[in-house]
Amino acid sequence: MTQQDQQNTHVNEQNAGAFTLTRQDNGVAILTMDVPGESMNTLKAEFGDEITAMLDEIEADSSIKGVVLTSGKSSSFVAGADISMLAACETEADARALAVGGQNVFDRIERMAATFVAAIHGPALGGGLELALACHYRICSDSPKTQLGLPEVQLGLLPGSGGTQRLPRLIGIQQAMKMMLTGAPARAKQAKKYGIVDDMVPLSVLIDVAEQFALKAKPRREAPQKGLMNKLLEQNSYGRNVMFKKAREQTFAKTKGNYPAPGMIIDVIETGMNEGIQAGLEAEATAFGKLVMTPESFQLRQIFFATTDMKKEHGVEGVKPEKVNKVGILGGGLMGGGIAYVTATKAGVPVRIKDVREEGIANAMKYSFDILNKKVKKRFMRKSEMQKQLSLLTGSLDYSGFQDADMVIEAVFEDVELKQQMVSDVESHASEKTIFASNTSSIPITDIAAKAARPENVIGLHYFSPVDKMPLAEVIAHEKTSDATISTTVEFARKQGKTPVVVKDGAGFYVNRILAPYMNEAASLLLAGEPVEHIDKSLVKFGFPVGPVKLLDEVGIDVGTKIIPFLVEQFGSRFEAPAAFDKVLADGRKGKKNGKGFYVYEGKKPGKDVDESIYPILGVAPSSRLSEKNVAERCVMMMLNEAARCLDEGVIRNARDGDIGAIFGIGFPPFLGGPFRYMDSLGIQHIVDTLSTLAQNTDEKFAPAACLQRMAKENKTFY
Repeated sequence: MTQQDQQNTHVNEQNAGAFTLTRQDNGVAILTMDVPGESMNTLKAEFGDEITAMLDEIEADSSIKGVVLTSGKSSSFVAGADISMLAACETEADARALAVGGQNVFDRIERMAATFVAAIHGPALGGGLELALACHYRICSDSPKTQLGLPEVQLGLLPGSGGTQRLPRLIGIQQAMKMMLTGAPARAKQAKKYGIVDDMVPLSVLIDVAEQFALKAKPRREAPQKGLMNKLLEQNSYGRNVMFKKAREQTFAKTKGNYPAPGMIIDVIETGMNEGIQAGLEAEATAFGKLVMTPESFQLRQIFFATTDMKKEHGVEGVKPEKVNKVGILGGGLMGGGIAYVTATKAGVPVRIKDVREEGIANAMKYSFDILNKKVKKRFMRKSEMQKQLSLLTGSLDYSGFQDADMVIEAVFEDVELKQQMVSDVESHASEKTIFASNTSSIPITDIAAKAARPENVIGLHYFSPVDKMPLAEVIAHEKTSDATISTTVEFARKQGKTPVVVKDGAGFYVNRILAPYMNEAASLLLAGEPVEHIDKSLVKFGFPVGPVKLLDEVGIDVGTKIIPFLVEQFGSRFEAPAAFDKVLADGRKGKKNGKGFYVYEGKKPGKDVDESIYPILGVAPSSRLSEKNVAERCVMMMLNEAARCLDEGVIRNARDGDIGAIFGIGFPPFLGGPFRYMDSLGIQHIVDTLSTLAQNTDEKFAPAACLQRMAKENKTFY
């Protein structure tokens, strides 16, 4: 019976809101979950009575030998629990009760006399996978849409409905722990390989195969044994102790103790494996209750809600975007290659790359080939699919093929005259409606559009490096950019897999404007004698993925400093960079890209050790005088002060956009919620007092922004 047949044929159908039970003559019942009015299924607390009544019905009917649990949604199974219900929890006990409720329902499914089979197509995430794990068998479709995972850690939580106990017993402790600690989902083929699912089949026969499994006896699953080493580690208490100890060490090295959830995940799995599943479930529910009430989880959940809301928004309210069917890209460097990759592979749109050299075009195409080829080698993708995506990329040394491009994205050198020439060329060789989007990181869009015949089509579309990994895109409109251009650009960035944030035109836009004073302060500390590794470790411990000095090496010292003159010209001396940058550049140090920067890029561990020869060039003798907390505070306070100014000046539309921009663009610690939520949590008066003290004792550049002083007096917050 196909999924379509299942939807069309109803025998003895009973409808109970989100769940529909369809009995069949062969002894199999189809239990379909289809939450009304939602594009994806999510588990809600109020479904408890519904599913209990449905299970009572199944239990009372001896003719039902097996049950296939499936989704009424065409492209998803169950996307997880509805996390908005966590906001109603006032205490740990409230949150724990939610977990216990889910555990009880899933325990009952596991104990049912009928054989339950989860027929999975599309995402089965969080509570969705926990529901499937409670079933006796799991069958999934081979669709690229199908993915199975427990991503709760990304919300500062752990799986609370039995996932911490069932997954390790099904696929082994190490693999299960890895999935829970990273939150990364497994694709269909991986899920079959790991043993999460019992079979992977084409969607057309998913229900048929699931029905066959539903008529089988329940499986007797032995402990997963994948290799001798796995058996030695997982099947005895000494081996498990070693494994859990190592997991804690590695986890702390990554999180610096800033995230409580990973440690609790390890604890709960260990409890269950050493003391039994019942003890594990109790520990899981207790830990879930604690984590829901942590400030870290609160902030991570706010980020989730913010990005979800942003996906529903147009660039300009009420203005529908035009469809982009073809894109031209100017420049075949790293940025151009990255933009071409996300355009072809994520948006699925043909790309025409123009460069002045054939090598540039070849390098841009190689960028996509290298990424896709890795996926093929890891069997995440078929070779035919790779070839199909690569066929969307073509190149040219002239503007042939640009005449039908709906958008042209410029990624050439940071030179205003060159960019103005690009605008003129595109206006000559493309259509009157073609959008010209500049990937500039520093030059105001007003300047780039200054000589444009059609300035309404010119906009900024600023990506972050590496383009295939960084989730943010800044969309920058100048005064003459049309609303249609803004909405079309926002929607297209979204199709490229980006989270677009609309910002006002001006030097540095938003992200680089708040990054510059942070980096400048790190340079000031370095010139004052603070060692490079001390500065970087201080900010990594604070929660940034890399320290500011290492970041400068990664971005390119020459690139990172190009924005400074534009900022100084527009905003004055507070953006003036220490002379350190000039000295470093004069020594030919550009960072990682030329193997010469603040860190050593030769030997077995490139980029791990500081290049000690940097200190004589700067004329300093390194000696740590400030604590890690003081170092982090000075750099971060400069960033917070500038973020407040950006919001006050309307550079960003709201605090939410500012938080998402900082987290996704420069790795501001997610567990702190972004600059604005962090300022709210500390208290605006505290921010003003700290900045005032730094201004008095260190440098007047720390003087608190007028808007912060005003907010402190009026006892206001950003949210």
